[in-house]
Amino acid sequence: QVQLVESGGGLVQAGGSLRLSCAASGSIRSISTMGWYRQAPGKQRELVAAITSGGSTNYADSVKGRFTISRDNAKNTEYLQMDSLKPEDTAVYYCNAAILRLMGVTYHYWGQGTQVTVSS
Repeated sequence: QVQLVESGGGLVQAGGSLRLSCAASGSIRSISTMGWYRQAPGKQRELVAAITSGGSTNYADSVKGRFTISRDNAKNTEYLQMDSLKPEDTAVYYCNAAILRLMGVTYHYWGQGTQVTVSS
């Protein structure tokens, strides 16, 4: 059994900051790519940022220069530091991880989602 548990969402004013965390637990051999997605009401889920096990990162154009993704491989945890937040960043944020299980098969897992609301 593997779980991804998110924390850190909330309500913030435009220009403010939030930090999201996502911790993976369970029968994990290793984790390759980890990422953050978001889904606003009436819109499709979109990739916000991703990070490989080696630390290479990729960002959506809309968040470049404002958001920073990072991870702690020893803790199986990823983070999303969100600065200069805008009302259009309002969404439910989901973490995602490609996890190699102990039996040698890789599965993709999702967190439960955390609400981020940015007021103008």
